[in-house]
Amino acid sequence: MKMRQKLKEARQKAGMTQQQVADKLGVSLVYYQKIEQGTRTGDFEIWDTLEDIFSLHQKELRKL
Repeated sequence: MKMRQKLKEARQKAGMTQQQVADKLGVSLVYYQKIEQGTRTGDFEIWDTLEDIFSLHQKELRKL
């Protein structure tokens, strides 16, 4: 299983836990973990919010 490494790195660089990101997205921790792991895609609103949180285009964040 390939992780979304850029997403993980962006979260760590921001000094945020997976739980903090999940809370900002309004999703469960498990759901966010699956997005970061690459096993769930997440909807457009989630990726738009992730762009705002990390100031990085979702095209970069989505890379496996």
